[in-house]
Amino acid sequence: MKREIFTLLSSKCIAENVFEIKLEGNCEGISSGQFVNIELDGMYLRRPISVCDVNDNILTLIYKVVGKGTKALSEAKIGDKFDLLTGLGNGYDINVDTKKPVLAGGGVGTPPLYMLAKKLIEKGIKPYIALGFADKKSVFYKEEFEKLGLKVSVATVDGSFGTKGFVTDCIKNDFSDADYVFTCGPEPMLKAVYDLGLKGQFSFEERMGCGFGACMGCSCKTKYGNKRICKDGPVLLAEEIIW
Repeated sequence: MKREIFTLLSSKCIAENVFEIKLEGNCEGISSGQFVNIELDGMYLRRPISVCDVNDNILTLIYKVVGKGTKALSEAKIGDKFDLLTGLGNGYDINVDTKKPVLAGGGVGTPPLYMLAKKLIEKGIKPYIALGFADKKSVFYKEEFEKLGLKVSVATVDGSFGTKGFVTDCIKNDFSDADYVFTCGPEPMLKAVYDLGLKGQFSFEERMGCGFGACMGCSCKTKYGNKRICKDGPVLLAEEIIW
């Protein structure tokens, strides 16, 4: 964990209530699947946001406005300074035996899969991309994954874009030959992906207090004992999860 000051370079709305921001600062040691904890003026607790991408000293974050903290962040001005804790959490392990992995994201569980996709491509692996959203207004980053040369399948619950259904329908219908899954999203989605029977890594979304393992507020039971989502996770292996 490092504490760094970042400068806001850009901020834009990319879907309904979803914002992408780019910040400049020291990104050393940040890996895919990790998150940062950002301090906001007037807020007692920092806000954890998963890392979407790192390009030299530019950090890309994507978040959904759901409360006072994220609302304040969406109203920040270019040039504003932010105090970040970086390199938090246990990210994805790409040194696994897979030739046809599928990256499955649900809503704002999509962002950490972007950097992961780039890392897998660097290893010579082209993953499938399966994304699930509520509706067409909520869809984002489909084109960004396609620009990486990847096959992307999108599902929406109401059928207003792509397949009508869920991210699991994308996997079953379009990527049935996948041999491994990397996923991030709300717990019901993770459970549905788990039930497909693939080996893989599951990134859990959880409310956090400190964000670095001190408060024990985000602990969960696993087959190997209690683990803290912020410290031992957010990525857990399929075989250790207790639903």
